Amino acid sequence: MENNTIKLTEFTKGGGCGCKIPPQELKELLKGVNAVNTEQLLVGNSSSDDAAVYVLYEDLCLISTTDFFTPIVDSPYDFGRIAAANAISDVYAMGGKPILALSILAWPTSKVPLTIATEVLKGATETCRLAGISLAGGHSIENNEPIFGLAVNGIVSKNKIKKNNTAQAEDIIFITKAIGTGILSTAIKRGLESAHFSEILTESMCQLNFMGEKLADFPSVSAMTDITGFGLLGHLIEMTDNGRISAVIKNKKIPLLTGTAQLAKQWVYPDNTMRNWKMYGADVSGISGEMLLTLCDPQTNGGLLFSVRPDFKGEVCKLFEAEKLPLFEIGKFELKKEFAIIIE
Repeated sequence: MENNTIKLTEFTKGGGCGCKIPPQELKELLKGVNAVNTEQLLVGNSSSDDAAVYVLYEDLCLISTTDFFTPIVDSPYDFGRIAAANAISDVYAMGGKPILALSILAWPTSKVPLTIATEVLKGATETCRLAGISLAGGHSIENNEPIFGLAVNGIVSKNKIKKNNTAQAEDIIFITKAIGTGILSTAIKRGLESAHFSEILTESMCQLNFMGEKLADFPSVSAMTDITGFGLLGHLIEMTDNGRISAVIKNKKIPLLTGTAQLAKQWVYPDNTMRNWKMYGADVSGISGEMLLTLCDPQTNGGLLFSVRPDFKGEVCKLFEAEKLPLFEIGKFELKKEFAIIIE
């Protein structure tokens, strides 16, 4: 098979963060599996946060995370860029500065030439360069499906750590990217997309969430995470701290990637969309029609999802304006209600 005829997405059932173990099964998997609590471990696996945080010395903390998945696009170079950006995002989502990355590569060498894997690594190296870090090594194995990702370390000051479950009632909810990577990537795999849609998808998934590091400087940013495989609703429920507070969001304010709305009307969606709904649907009020497909859509390197004290909304908006980056206000947190999420 010639290299230019190989389509990476043909070698796997799922792709990107859509190939995660479904949330309900993951919950069962992790029963009784808890991190050993120490004074140095500030964030472990108890809150489903984006990365572990460990105190190294006085105010200096280490952020450690890993993320990998099967191809979501056919281009090996872009697959490497996307996988790297997605893994690095977990450091940014904690308010940290990435400092080092190691690669994780599983490859079907009998079916896909290693020269294709080289292109994946080149793409990842370029994304690491843009993030200001080195791809310093890694590990590889033989596997039936191509898999790639990174283990990433970062640093953060103790007083700048951003967690996913520390929002308060009245805080305003923002996201930094449009939704729809799961729907668009499914359309690509089914041959339904236009070349324009493919470009939009790739551009969104390759964009680094570096603003997370800048947002760490704002004490008014009360909580932060990134939107990945569990969709906007799944990660928003994590931000409610399992219903300690409720999120009221306005569906019309949630931005969608070009092509997502029309594909949702045709009921084009990845399998994990319904798995997400099965896990989180009972905690959500006001959802109907294809809205379910977009709000539960598994994102790959989706945007940051964060909350801000209402009095400081202006300064955060100015930060994004200065960087010429989009920012979308989608709702606010309120005191606990009957449902964790209310959609208006």
